[in-house]
Amino acid sequence: AILCMEPDSGKVRAMVGGRDFFTSQFNRALQARRQPGSAFKPIIYSAAIDWGLSPAHVIMDSPFISDQNPDDMVWKPRNYKGRFFGPTILRTALAKSRNVITVKILRKIGIEYAISYARRLGITSPLSPDLSLALGASGVSLVELTRAYCVFANGGRLPTPIFVEKVVERSGIVIEEAQVVGEEVITPETAYVMTDLLKAVVQEGTGWRLKALKRPSAGKTGTTNELRDAWFLGYTPQLVTGVWVGYDDHKPMGKGETGSRAASPIWLYFMEKALEGMPALDFEIPKGVVFAKIDTETGLLAGPHSKKRVFQAFKEGTEPKEYRAHETAPKRGEFLFYDLEPQGDPSLSR
Repeated sequence: AILCMEPDSGKVRAMVGGRDFFTSQFNRALQARRQPGSAFKPIIYSAAIDWGLSPAHVIMDSPFISDQNPDDMVWKPRNYKGRFFGPTILRTALAKSRNVITVKILRKIGIEYAISYARRLGITSPLSPDLSLALGASGVSLVELTRAYCVFANGGRLPTPIFVEKVVERSGIVIEEAQVVGEEVITPETAYVMTDLLKAVVQEGTGWRLKALKRPSAGKTGTTNELRDAWFLGYTPQLVTGVWVGYDDHKPMGKGETGSRAASPIWLYFMEKALEGMPALDFEIPKGVVFAKIDTETGLLAGPHSKKRVFQAFKEGTEPKEYRAHETAPKRGEFLFYDLEPQGDPSLSR
């Protein structure tokens, strides 16, 4: 299924609800609710930014056990391929789609707060009030998620999807015309910081295939347990497009069919055609956003001992003020280990 919207107006420019309407009239873009996996993570990260965390905030990527789940079952989330990476800044955690850190973020900001935040972004489907929410364990529709990403693309406003622009009589009289409605649900500063983080997904992480678009773009992959669902939600300033791939009966799609492999190539092919003739615009930077060159290991301002530096957008006042002063940093092996036990994660996703 595919859904493409204009982020500013909410006008739906393309929709595919299935392979063949005559075989099945079920519209998977509007009616299906599927686990989004890591494609839900940007909502958690946006909530965290508004809660008070910054893209340079460091969280330990290490083994974690939770009993805050239905029936008090013990749950041990793990990352893709079961690896842990130690102290990690939020920017890297989202770009690399680290599951454990996202769960820890949700625990920090609170489940009720995160659910309330998702509602502000237009998510209306039932959401599980437990930590599995961080990994997209609750089913949502493609139109809900695409609409939520419009908020990041347009500077914080939640658009109402418009499927029919207007109805006109033969004589030319307009009987009905849709009104563009968009309530501001997050600040332009938060929206831009999220766009900057999702651009890092493309440049440094699981959305690398989008580089072939050769224009500023942002997005996030999603894959669910046993490769049952593959997602890609991405956008440019002009268009927001969501792609879902999977079987109606929830059977696995096969080895390697992640969001990066199964969904993002479809997104890329569609967007190359849809954006033909449009200028390659970059996202507008609002007042109240500042940039800082940070050290990706420590989250501090990059100094002479920094091995890797990136320019990162921050809400003004939340950027780091101190420089990395030492050459040495803790090594990954000093405080974590590889967990090789098989686990049934709601999202082992990329």
